[in-house]
Amino acid sequence: MIVLGLESSCDETGVALYETGRGLLAHRVHSQIDLHAAYGGVVPELASRDHVRRLPALIRQVMADAGLGLNSLEAIAYTAGPGLAGALLVAAGTAEAMAAALGVPALPIHHLEGHLLSPLLAADAPAFPFVALLVSGGHTQLMRVDGVGRYQLLGESVDDAAGEAFDKTAKVMGLPYPGGPALAQLADQGRAGRFSLPRPMLHSGDLNFSFSGLKTAVMTVLRGEGAAPADLAAEFQAAVVDVLTHKAKLALKQTGLKRLVVAGGVGANQALRARLDEMTARRGWRVYYPEPALCTDNGAMIAFAGAMRLAAGAAGHAGGAVTVRPRWPLDTVVAPAA
Repeated sequence: MIVLGLESSCDETGVALYETGRGLLAHRVHSQIDLHAAYGGVVPELASRDHVRRLPALIRQVMADAGLGLNSLEAIAYTAGPGLAGALLVAAGTAEAMAAALGVPALPIHHLEGHLLSPLLAADAPAFPFVALLVSGGHTQLMRVDGVGRYQLLGESVDDAAGEAFDKTAKVMGLPYPGGPALAQLADQGRAGRFSLPRPMLHSGDLNFSFSGLKTAVMTVLRGEGAAPADLAAEFQAAVVDVLTHKAKLALKQTGLKRLVVAGGVGANQALRARLDEMTARRGWRVYYPEPALCTDNGAMIAFAGAMRLAAGAAGHAGGAVTVRPRWPLDTVVAPAA
């Protein structure tokens, strides 16, 4: 089955084609970083307008890359939430209209489900069940995953997500937009330990996270001790990595599972990957990541999630009605009816 995937939840426009049995046929992503850089963050109205401009061209390009026509599509999956309402409506409206015109099912997909399942696109894919650590700009969650749509929330951030903390701290430190990658790059040039930052909720005993206090701690250091930004960035990154690694280890111990999946934009952070690799190897566990190009928002994960849902028994619906869910807890997503 050939599935077209459309993603427009925030500031990346993603389009991809996935075929069951063959894998990913083609995918393209347009980033809006340059568009939003002047404002230091995503401007929702500008994001929506840019999705409108980019999406039709990206669909044509991906179809051409795969050497296929629109009549070869057998389903269209799209991100229905969570995300920016106006941005979500672009992919949703396009997908529903195309599905209605082509007479194929439309499948609304949870954005985080796409991230969570994206490591299964790799050649060395994990089997169910596993623990998933979702770390992105808007979400930090630990989930038990027993199958498609079978998700149990184990813990989540009570305030800022890890990626959000990276971005906010980078802004405080005067780093260019987008701040998270800039801070991680600066951290690679520094040495953790020169400054002392907290490890929030490290020993709380539960699987929840809190990262908002780290930004405040960085501001305090900047006011009191001043320079050495690379060392401060390194200490900040080490604090986040320490907490994420400890909580992931605790989740594996509590569930008795031995497979960890890491997904979301922060999952590309090399310091985090190194620590998780070390932690899991030492205990005989396995950790799985998406391909680097699939860590950020993309259409490939949406097309793949749609194909997996169809394979698990989902029927989709006739295209037409456009509904998005800007707020949509992942643990409310239901498994396909077999």
